[in-house]
Amino acid sequence: MRQALRTSSPSRLAGESTSLLRWKGWFSVSNDVDGVHHGREHLHARWAEKERWTGQRFAEAARARGEHRRRIEDEIAVAHLDLVDTLASRIVGASREIRDVRQVGCVGLVKAVRRFEPDRGVPFVPYAVPTIGGEIKRHLRDNGWFVRPPRSVQELRAEALRATTELGQCIGREPTMAELATHLGRTVADVVQALAAHSSLRPASLDAPVAADDATPFGQTIPIDDDSFDRVDLALTLRAAVSTLDGRDQRVLELRFVHHRTQSEIADEIGVTQMQVSRILSRVLATLRGRLDGLDPAIAGAA
Repeated sequence: MRQALRTSSPSRLAGESTSLLRWKGWFSVSNDVDGVHHGREHLHARWAEKERWTGQRFAEAARARGEHRRRIEDEIAVAHLDLVDTLASRIVGASREIRDVRQVGCVGLVKAVRRFEPDRGVPFVPYAVPTIGGEIKRHLRDNGWFVRPPRSVQELRAEALRATTELGQCIGREPTMAELATHLGRTVADVVQALAAHSSLRPASLDAPVAADDATPFGQTIPIDDDSFDRVDLALTLRAAVSTLDGRDQRVLELRFVHHRTQSEIADEIGVTQMQVSRILSRVLATLRGRLDGLDPAIAGAA
């Protein structure tokens, strides 16, 4: 797989993914969710088929060696590129950085394929989602802009910095904002905004003091830890775990947590006793919690 990292570019993997998924009859996670009109049972069958295929390929990879094993691992990664697209879109939306984030997500996917241990009894998708998401989060923390200015603002900032040097050499001092604006043919407000964008290129260090006379680290003044990325991981992992349940279990979950039916109402609808519904819910929730063990315990426990 190390060779795959060097030879399999994300763009090539994406092209292979389209043909492979079409051949297998699989759709992306997002398409599966949006295309509910195809029927819950059909969706469950597709998920189950893909999971069986993935398990078989991992079993073959375990027996293979060298280049043969790398080819199998590449095929597994290509078949799951839809996870990368879904996570990248959820985390950064339609921003210009989506291509870079997808490439980073592909690296996370390859790592997940390399590190996955089928014998542990957890399906590949619930394992891969936190791995891919973690790779993307590290990239954004280490390389991303805190607030990404529009490209036009970035370009004006570069022009303003060049003009500052040029005008300074001509007039023998640093130019004023008004002089810069006149030189560039822009308003003072535009120039001020563009130069202020410099602070967005990298966020201030959380270890920096909050003020010259206050040594308190800035990070200690932040009251809330944003867990939005973890929530994305949880949602995708839970969705994958639910898809592995049989039709009746999925129906019971839907009636209880989507339609907010009582256990007695559920029992009447599916033709069992209220006690049986209670046992079904206990068993299914225990199964789902087990699938979420790879996430933060506090978040998994809230599911």
